[in-house]
Amino acid sequence: MNFKYPVLCSVVMASLACGGEAFEEDTVAAEDLATTRQAAFSGVNGTVCEESPYNCKLRPSGGNRVQTNDTSDDDSWGITVGVPIRDGNGTIMGTSTRTRSLFNYGQTRTFAGELHAFATSTSNSSAGWLPMSAILGRTSFEEKVGHVSALSSGLSKMACYAVRNSHDTTLEFKKVVYDSTAVHERAGDYLPLVRANGLRSVNLAFNVPGFGLGGVAVDHFPAGTKFQRLDVPTNSGAPSIDIPLWVQDSVGRYRQQSGTMKFIYGYVIAATGTRRNGWMAYDALEVSSGCP
Repeated sequence: MNFKYPVLCSVVMASLACGGEAFEEDTVAAEDLATTRQAAFSGVNGTVCEESPYNCKLRPSGGNRVQTNDTSDDDSWGITVGVPIRDGNGTIMGTSTRTRSLFNYGQTRTFAGELHAFATSTSNSSAGWLPMSAILGRTSFEEKVGHVSALSSGLSKMACYAVRNSHDTTLEFKKVVYDSTAVHERAGDYLPLVRANGLRSVNLAFNVPGFGLGGVAVDHFPAGTKFQRLDVPTNSGAPSIDIPLWVQDSVGRYRQQSGTMKFIYGYVIAATGTRRNGWMAYDALEVSSGCP
């Protein structure tokens, strides 16, 4: 499969994944994209999947965030300050100073005897887990958050990796979505960057970016974390998914391809004993040993 076209978006997905801007004459025609991109299908990790039955949206409709009752489409929830921000091991990464945050749908875990929800961004300059007791309107939040976990039963083990304690700075600001106008949608969102606490950590994603699925993070782990790769099926036949990376063209739009980024599927066994399945960027990892 040619991975250039899924990222360029079909006519239906253009407004979602590409900022809603029309393609100009020097880009691939919309009708060509519509015939090149494969239709979404139902898979193991959801009912809207692309390229692999394990590369799926968190839910088929309603977006990837825990939605509020705000009709302005602002899905940020009020939160109290002074609460701990935890990584996927339950380790405190810092103290929250923000008064609002977005939370990804379906992600709850218990740390220190208290239920937590996964915030997309925190005052640690990273994603992280916040106690649900800090969320204003907690009762409403609990009714909306749902539960979704990526699966891996029956997949064979491949190599063992560990999260790097470094990253390729030439990749960081390249975009993972064609013609992106978003602040993020960067390769750096999937690399072990240095956070506000001075330590490196990385996102574990529910799906691969560039397919209009969201590239959604569902957990966050420090450098050194072991990642057991699994032999995941894909339409291309490879146990991985490659997506193109984009840099600015002559008019400042992210439409010029500059390399690719590989994502592999597997799992982390957190310090709590919880198994967390998902995708990680190959560039975020190094070959290791001793995976559980």
